[in-house]
Amino acid sequence: MISKVAVIGLGYIGLPTAAILATNGIRVVGVDVNQETVDSVNRGEVPFVEPDLRVHVSGAVAQGNLSASTETPAADVFIVAVPTPFNDDKSADLSYIESAARNIAPKLAGGELIILESTSPPGATIHLGEYLIALRPDLSLNGESGRPQILVAHCPERVLPGRVMIELVTNDRIIGGITREAAEKSKVLYEVFCKGEIHLTDATTAEMSKLVENSYRDVNIAFANELSMVSKRLGVDIWELISLANHHPRVNILSPGPGVGGHCIAVDPWFVIDAAPDLTNLMRAARQVNDGMPFHVVEEVTQAVLRVDNPIVAFLGLSYKANIDDLRQSPAVDIVKRYAQNNLSVDIRLVEKHIDNIPQVLRVHPNIRHQELDGALADANVVVLLVDHSEFTEVSLSSLVGKKVIDTRGVWLTSRELRFERVI
Repeated sequence: MISKVAVIGLGYIGLPTAAILATNGIRVVGVDVNQETVDSVNRGEVPFVEPDLRVHVSGAVAQGNLSASTETPAADVFIVAVPTPFNDDKSADLSYIESAARNIAPKLAGGELIILESTSPPGATIHLGEYLIALRPDLSLNGESGRPQILVAHCPERVLPGRVMIELVTNDRIIGGITREAAEKSKVLYEVFCKGEIHLTDATTAEMSKLVENSYRDVNIAFANELSMVSKRLGVDIWELISLANHHPRVNILSPGPGVGGHCIAVDPWFVIDAAPDLTNLMRAARQVNDGMPFHVVEEVTQAVLRVDNPIVAFLGLSYKANIDDLRQSPAVDIVKRYAQNNLSVDIRLVEKHIDNIPQVLRVHPNIRHQELDGALADANVVVLLVDHSEFTEVSLSSLVGKKVIDTRGVWLTSRELRFERVI
């Protein structure tokens, strides 16, 4: 019987998971190191943009099923949803997972289930289990020597930002346990809200499944991005080219862009590469192509500005994908930062309605301003579309006539009605 769940980490995955469990009748305590996040949740508010999340959080708090704290409580189940960034050498940084374990360990009595939801390199779940046992040698992972057993499993999230509350319910889940019992008990928990099929496997295979999904997408995006650079050199319209090629029944080329961001596709392939560096040349090459795209966009902007008197450059969008406020690994932020650092005399306008303030990393420029869309388009003579937010896709094309336009998402440049000079 699961009566209380502690969710460690109230970020883009932890808070939705806590909220969906709580709205399905489970008593949940969310744990986070950020006091502001804890206070927001306890008021029934959410600290970031995600459709429908506020409704779930406010309802669960009002019902008394959801609360938040900076202290880890005792619980039947602990779900660890903390960051797993990579180090400078691209190896995984497991320090957040270990920190969570240090706070969980004193609360264990035996019989608890610990689920690692954080996207993790192969072996991280086993590492978590062994780390907990090192902290609590009176417990065991397999019930050996008569010591009370803890159950440890991995259940990677597989949701799309902007659709998290829908896909938590509808998507299939993969659960890998260190033991079969751990996987089966985890399945009982996720069946509380998950309507998709739940697949059981071992922990390392579950870890690899998430990494492989995102590595596959990364390789395909890299092909589209590389193709866009080849097309530019040949004077070919990349958007028309892809549209024509995709008429083949077995071809589905993705759209190119300014790079790959977020905590998944931009990070996960490195975990696979680090696990087998001599066998992952293709994935490494894809990462290099996608990581290099911001440099190409900066060069396009630089060349466009050279042909403009008194340039005012408007960069549209900073998040890593459309209609969210998540700036993690965002190529848009990287592009603006790189351009701003090398062009201090150019007037720069930033349009990003999903954030309140310019990120500190971009305040290196003396003439950079956060501005509403209409004002930025009126002032600018160079417009750089970096993120295909809905408000940008609905821009009247007449407002762009006479401006240098760099459309990295193919939102405007696919229109046959455009009469302004195309830069990319």
